[in-house]
Amino acid sequence: MKKILTLLLVCFQMTAFSQSTEIKVTGKITSVFGQPLGGASIQVKNAAKTTSTDAAGSFSITVPQDAILVVSFVGYQKQEVPVAGKTAIMIALEPAETGLGEVVVLGYNSQKKANLTGAISTVNMADLDQRKVPDVAQALQGQVAGVQITQSTGAPGEDISIRIRGEGTIGNNSPLFIIDGIPSRDISFLSPSDIQSITVLKDASAAAIYGSRASAGVIVVVTKTGKKGATNIDINYFNGIQKVANLPKMLNREQYMNKMEESWNNSGFTGTNPYTADKSRTDLANTDWQKELFETGRSQNLQVSASGGSDKIQFLVSGSYYSQDGIVVYDNDQYKRYNFRTNIRANLTNRLSIGTNLQFSYELQDKLSSKGDAPGIIRHALIRPPVIPVYKDPGDPTYKPGDPFTDLPFYKHSDQANGGWESNKYEYSSNPVALAYFTNDKRNSLKTFGNVYAEYGFLKDNALKFRTNLGIDLNMTHNKTFNQNFGDDDGGGNATDKGQGRKNRPNGLNEDRGEEYTITWNNTLNYTKAFGKHNISALAGTEYITNYASSIGASRSRFEYVNTTFQYIDYGGSQTDVWNGGNGSEWGLFSLFGSATYSYDARYMATVNLRADASSRFAENNQWGYFPSVSLGWRISEEKFMQDVNWISDLKLRASAGTLGNQEIGNYAYLTLLRKTGDQYVISRYGNPDLKWETTRQQNIGVDIGILRNKVYLSVDYFSKKTSDILLPISLPALVGSVSPTIVNAGEVSNKGIEIALNLRNNDHAFKYDINANVATVTNNVEKLHPNLPNITGNVSRTQVGHPLSSFYGYVMNGIYQNQAEITSYLHGTPTPSEKPGDIKFKDLNNDGIINDNDRTFIGNPNPKFSYGLNLSGSYKGFDIGILFQGVQGVDKYNDLKKITDYDTRPFNHSIRTLEAWHGEGTSNTVPRSTFNDNGSSRVSDIFVEDASYLRLKNLEIGYSFGAMLKRTNTGIKNVRLYVSAQNIFTITDYTGLDPESTDFFDQGTYPQSRALLFGVNVQF
Repeated sequence: MKKILTLLLVCFQMTAFSQSTEIKVTGKITSVFGQPLGGASIQVKNAAKTTSTDAAGSFSITVPQDAILVVSFVGYQKQEVPVAGKTAIMIALEPAETGLGEVVVLGYNSQKKANLTGAISTVNMADLDQRKVPDVAQALQGQVAGVQITQSTGAPGEDISIRIRGEGTIGNNSPLFIIDGIPSRDISFLSPSDIQSITVLKDASAAAIYGSRASAGVIVVVTKTGKKGATNIDINYFNGIQKVANLPKMLNREQYMNKMEESWNNSGFTGTNPYTADKSRTDLANTDWQKELFETGRSQNLQVSASGGSDKIQFLVSGSYYSQDGIVVYDNDQYKRYNFRTNIRANLTNRLSIGTNLQFSYELQDKLSSKGDAPGIIRHALIRPPVIPVYKDPGDPTYKPGDPFTDLPFYKHSDQANGGWESNKYEYSSNPVALAYFTNDKRNSLKTFGNVYAEYGFLKDNALKFRTNLGIDLNMTHNKTFNQNFGDDDGGGNATDKGQGRKNRPNGLNEDRGEEYTITWNNTLNYTKAFGKHNISALAGTEYITNYASSIGASRSRFEYVNTTFQYIDYGGSQTDVWNGGNGSEWGLFSLFGSATYSYDARYMATVNLRADASSRFAENNQWGYFPSVSLGWRISEEKFMQDVNWISDLKLRASAGTLGNQEIGNYAYLTLLRKTGDQYVISRYGNPDLKWETTRQQNIGVDIGILRNKVYLSVDYFSKKTSDILLPISLPALVGSVSPTIVNAGEVSNKGIEIALNLRNNDHAFKYDINANVATVTNNVEKLHPNLPNITGNVSRTQVGHPLSSFYGYVMNGIYQNQAEITSYLHGTPTPSEKPGDIKFKDLNNDGIINDNDRTFIGNPNPKFSYGLNLSGSYKGFDIGILFQGVQGVDKYNDLKKITDYDTRPFNHSIRTLEAWHGEGTSNTVPRSTFNDNGSSRVSDIFVEDASYLRLKNLEIGYSFGAMLKRTNTGIKNVRLYVSAQNIFTITDYTGLDPESTDFFDQGTYPQSRALLFGVNVQF
C-alpha cells in the first residue's frame, strides 16, 4: 500500500511539473494573402498574458507548452492555435466578411478600414461593375448613403450632377475628385472599367486634408494597376438598344379640333367658329409628333486591357471605345469617347520605387437641345398641333428637296395678311423633326491626365516614406455650331435676307477653341509604426497647384455655301455681323497640410488634420485659410466585457468635427473692374478686398455594428453642417452709377441629416448573396442673407431666410370658380374682376378680396428630403444576377411643360388631361376651362409644382461564367462571361413630366432617360 501511494505522489509531481513548464514561442502572423499584420493581438486563452506583433508581423511570447493562443486582428477572423509544444508558429488569418482589414485610399495616404473614424464610404466595386454606363458618376448612383447623383438630361454625353449631403451653398456645390492622387473637378473622361476603388469622404474629418476645395465633399478614385504574375488580358464588349418610355398621351386630330372648337366658344368671340368649319378639311393630318421624333437608340462599348509584372516592374495598359446614338432621329445626338490608359510601377530597390499613371481621352458630342431650351426640340414635339404633317407634299409649290419639312401651319406664301399661312388658328410652333435634322452643334474635347511619382523608404523597416508626385490635367476643346437657314419665309428679316426661311435667318457659324491646364505638385512624408498595442500614422506635406485657361472664338453670318466644305469662318460674310474675341485667366494654390492617427490596442482611435491654403482668388489680406478637424473612435467590441458577446463581431462609435473651405469663385472677384466709355475709363464693378473663403463647419456622430462575423453590417451617421460667408452679389445704390453688383460674404446655409447603410452578405454556401441598402435624409435651410439682399428671386423660385435654397414661390390654387356669384363674393375687394366661371381660383392669403403679389407664398422645395438605393446581387455556380433600385423622396419640381400642354391658352396641342376641363358648374374643381383667354394659368402657382419623388429599377443584369468549365481545358482562356443587362426598366412616380430624375427643377421639356437592353461578353486570358 505504501508503494502505491509513493508511485501516485511521483506521478502527480511529474504532471504538475509538466504543466508548469513554459516555453518561448516565436512566430509570424500574416493574412492569407501573405501580408504581414503588424499590431495583431496574441492572448493566452483563459489567462491574462498577451503580446502583439511588430510591423513585420513577428511576435515572441513565453507560454505553457500546452497553451492555446487566441490570435485576433481587426478586420480578420479570430483564430485559436494550440501550441502543443511547438516553439515556432506561422499563423494566417482569414479576412472578416466586410473586409475591415482592407486598406482604404484617402488620397495622400491610406488607412485600414477598421481604423477609420470619419464618415467615409467605400463603394462596392462588384455592384459598380454591373452598371453598363459610360460615366463613372452614373455608376455611383444609389451606391452610397448621402450621395445624390442625377443626370442633367438623358441626352448622350450630358453632364452628371453629384451632391454630397445636399446643397451647401448658393454657388458651386460639386465635390472635389482625387484621381490617383491628382485633384480634378471632373470624372466624366474616365472609363468605368478602369476603376479599382472609389472612396467618398463626406464629413469634415475625412475631407479636411483637402481644405479649401473640400466643402462639398471629396471622392477619391484609384484606377487599376498591374500586379505581380503572368500577363492577364481582359476583353469586355457590349452592344444594345435604347427606347424612350413614359411619354405623355397627347390629343389626336379629332380631340385637338374639338378642344380648339371648345376654346374658341369659351373666349367670347363673335362670328362663326373657324374650327367647326375646319373639321371637314381633307388636308388635316393626324401626326403623333413624339412617335415621329423618337427612334431606337444604340450604344456599344469595347474595353481591352493587359496587365502583369514581376517583383521589379508591374504594368497595365488599357484602351476603350464607347459610342451612343441617342433616341432622337437623324443622329445629331451622338456621343463617342476614346480612352487609352497606362500605368507602370518600378521597384528599383527595396526602398525606392517610381511610377506613372497616364491617360488620354477624346470625346465627341453632337449637342442637341435637351432641356426645353431654344430651339426646344423635345418641347415642340409635345406642343405642335397634330393636324400639321411632318413633310410637305412634293406637289406643294413651296416644297424644297433640301428642306421638305412643314413649318408655318398650312403655308402658302409669305404674306400672312392675305392668307399666306394660318397662324391665327394654329400656333406656328417649330417642326421638331426639322429642328433635329438641321441641328449641327459639335463639341470635341481632348484630355491628357496623369502623374509621375517617386517613393523612397527611410529607416530600417521603411516606416518613414517620402513621396513626390507631379500631375497634369490638360484639356483642349473645340466647339463648332453651324446654324443653317431653313423653314418658310414669313416676310420678315433684314432687307439683305428677304425671302429666306424664318429659322436661323441669316445662317451663321459660331466657333471657339480653348485650352486649360492644371499642374499639381505635392510632396508628402508618411510615417507608420506599431509599438506593441500602439499604432501611429502621421503625414506631413505640401502642395502647389497652378491653373491657366485661355480661349478664342469667332462668328460669321451669311454663308453663300452651306455644305461642310465651306463651314469655316473665312467663308462667311465680312461686312456685318462679324465677331471675334478671346480671353485668358489663371489661378494658383499653395498648401501645407498634416495628419496624425493614433490607435491603442485596436480599441481607441484619434485622428487630427490641419490644412493651410493660400489662394490667388482672394486679396492679399485674406489669401490664407486654415482648415482643422479632429475625430475619435471607440471600438467597444474589443473591450474585455464584450469578449463573450460572440454574435457582435464589431461595434465602433465615431465622432468628428472640423472646418472645410470653398474657393470655387471667379478668379478676380475681389478686384475693381473698369470699362472704357469714349475717351474715359469708368468703374464697371467695385471690388471687395475683404473677400474671403466660404467656410463649412461640420459635425458627425456615427456608429458601426457588425453581427455574426460581420455578415450583417450596419453604419449610421448623423451630421450637421453649416456654410457661412457665402458669396452674394450686392447691387449698389443708383447714385453710385451703372455698376455691376459687388461680391460680398454674407450668406449662411445649413444642412442636417441621417445616413444609414446596411450590408447583408453570405458566402458560406453554393448560393452566395450580397445586399447593400442605403438611405439618407437632408434638411436644408437658409440661415442668413445680406440686409440689402433679403431674398434672391428667380422666375419661379425664391431663396429666403427660414426656407430651403431656391424654394418655389407663387400662388396657391383653391379650386375653380363655378359661377359668377362665387367670383363676386370671393373677390369682394376687386372692383371689376376679369375672372370668369371656369377660371382658376387662388387662395386670398390676406383676405382682402384681391389676388395680387401679396398672396404669394412658398409652394415647394426642390431639395430632396431623402434619397435611397438598394443593390441586390447573388450567384449560384456559374450564374450571377445584380439588381439596383434607386430613388428620392420629398422633392418638388416646377413642371413648366405641364403649364404649356395642360393649361396654355394658345392653340398648341394639349395632353389628354385637358379632356377633363371645366365645362359647366360642378364639372371640375381641378382643371380650368379651355379658352384662348387667360384662365389664371399665366401665374406661377402650385398647380405646376409637382412631387418628383420616384423609385426606379435602374439596372438588372444576369450573367453566366464558363470559368469552371474552361479550367478543365488547355485553351488558355481563364473565363468567358455572357450577360444581358437592362436599364431604367420601370419608374414609380406621380410626376407627369418626361423624367423626374433630371437636375433642372424648372422643367421645360427634358430629353428623357431611355430604357435600354444590352448584350455583352467578357473574356479573360
